[in-house]
Amino acid sequence: MRVVIMGCGRVGSTLAANLDQGGHEVTIVDLDSSQFRRLPAGFGGRSLVGNGIDQDVLRRAGIEEADAFVAVTQGDNHNVLASQIAKHVFSVHNVICRMYDLVREEFYQDLGLTTISPTKVISGMIGDMLHHPE
Repeated sequence: MRVVIMGCGRVGSTLAANLDQGGHEVTIVDLDSSQFRRLPAGFGGRSLVGNGIDQDVLRRAGIEEADAFVAVTQGDNHNVLASQIAKHVFSVHNVICRMYDLVREEFYQDLGLTTISPTKVISGMIGDMLHHPE
């Protein structure tokens, strides 16, 4: 699978490393080149400095051949815009957008974006742990 990831923070770098180790073709995009230091020494994917909402940057990242696009920067607006570009301009089939704002997450889900909220996921996991202690 060919995957373009926008954001090389903790989540993006870990996801990129895991996908790379799984034999997938990964390109990770970030505005800050120093973020790529988070990637493991043996990372076999590509890293690209640039803005993930810039269509030329996305083309250089291989978005036109991508099977999936994941937006995991710290900014909801940036993630949503990049995800919409990947989905509607480049017709990427599998697009996942990280959202922190739960109210806006529901709105964007209603518009057809696949979103994931760390707030919702973690609070759900903690709730499960409280209800089912070991």
